[in-house]
Amino acid sequence: MLAGGVLVALAGTAWGAGEGSTGSVSGLPVPRFVSLKSDRVNVRSGPNKDQEVRWVYTRAGMPVEVTAEFENWRRIRDWEGAEGWVYHSLLSGRRSAVVVPTLKDDLVPLYENTDVESAVVARLQSGVLGQLKSCNGAWCEFNGKNFSGWIKQERLWGAYPNEKVD
Repeated sequence: MLAGGVLVALAGTAWGAGEGSTGSVSGLPVPRFVSLKSDRVNVRSGPNKDQEVRWVYTRAGMPVEVTAEFENWRRIRDWEGAEGWVYHSLLSGRRSAVVVPTLKDDLVPLYENTDVESAVVARLQSGVLGQLKSCNGAWCEFNGKNFSGWIKQERLWGAYPNEKVD
């Protein structure tokens, strides 16, 4: 891929945890999930400050997927599929996720524990943001403002299928 006059090889082509390669700069897995560290993150069309700002994220904690690395820049993708380049220091290793229901208007149950027979403590809308505390490959402990519980991992964007998060 040509980005700002520089040939950039996208690291890894698989989109599941453990199936990609490692970043040429960080040595961390690519792809991988991270979150935005700042309330203002410029997303650029290429990996340098001379590239145009395509849009600005204004919410710290949003999950993004790192899909490539070039020097101190990371190519990211968000939960809606938008892609661009951000400076590495604007990203955090803290894991977060966004609720993604099967159908757009469905509410996703948040359970007291990892048993679907347990009490439903909340029903979450599409796009609700929260912190991933842990995932066992099928369920994630998911906490946010005014909610805390367990959610089926497949209902979150921010953890790969079957991924374990500690």
